[in-house]
Amino acid sequence: MFFFAALPEPSRLGDVLMAFLSIVFEGAPYILVGTVLSGLISAFLDSRFLDKVLPRNGVLSTLVAGALGLIFPVCECAVVPVIKRLVQKGLPVSCAVTYMLAAPIMNPIVAVSTLTAFKEFQKVSGWETLGNATMTLSRLSLGYAVAVIVGLVVLRFRPEQILKEKLAKAVAEAGPTTSPAKIQAVSFNAKLVHAMRAAMGDFLDTSMYFTIGVIITAVFNTQVDQSILNTVASNEWLALPSIMGLAIVLSLCSTSDAFIAAPMAVFSMAAKLAFLVFGPMMDIKLLFLYSGVFKGRVVMALLIGLFILVGVLSEPWMMMIQKLATK
Repeated sequence: MFFFAALPEPSRLGDVLMAFLSIVFEGAPYILVGTVLSGLISAFLDSRFLDKVLPRNGVLSTLVAGALGLIFPVCECAVVPVIKRLVQKGLPVSCAVTYMLAAPIMNPIVAVSTLTAFKEFQKVSGWETLGNATMTLSRLSLGYAVAVIVGLVVLRFRPEQILKEKLAKAVAEAGPTTSPAKIQAVSFNAKLVHAMRAAMGDFLDTSMYFTIGVIITAVFNTQVDQSILNTVASNEWLALPSIMGLAIVLSLCSTSDAFIAAPMAVFSMAAKLAFLVFGPMMDIKLLFLYSGVFKGRVVMALLIGLFILVGVLSEPWMMMIQKLATK
């Protein structure tokens, strides 16, 4: 005879802990990858490389930065420590902000997950082909447009007006001041040790902000009556801002959020688009992660600006893509 231990009784605290751990296990690997990548950038990337790759013109470089996610795909959890290191290496702040906002949306992994979640593949003679990919095209194009608009606004400000004092000071001191001879003198092993030390520091710093955000998200997901959303969704004026607010508190990963949005039948396609564009750019955990890089007023400006910009553009953008897709 087998004896099984009795399962613990359900409790409010247990629900919160389960929700907390599920989000941590989903997001922590991406943070680890992002911080390791940031350490490697700190140790091995020559600051002169960015000058060679990006156009000299600020507007053109911002436009290019918005599409870098197609080549260097990262999720929103991993991108913050990466752009922090890139800025220290000489990447213009406008390009960094544009890449930070666009990369979690403008990347191949998210494109495939969105196509799959909204069933935008179609079978032709036994083969999966691309069908009427309205939501995927809307998501990627609007995500790019919003990120570039924000980047062009940031282009008008100096780094010290945007970044936290310590990071702004590091940017001011950065540049090709190290001679090639000195760069060659540093051994590979020394660079690798420096990379791991930098990654460890970034991981601890990022994890602190991430944990605070996840705790708030876990409490909301388990202790707030989710049926309230059905009532709100039926109101045309409240549906879109409410689903964007939901994106903030759910703090989903951009690689999986489409599977949550697709079954939300009570919300319109435009509202779902707002959810899928705004969420990867701004949620509770990102608010705290951004706070480690940007000044407090800049983080609040990002929150309000992105909320308004995505909210205003989502419906006309979806209508435009739907018209283009039917031609």
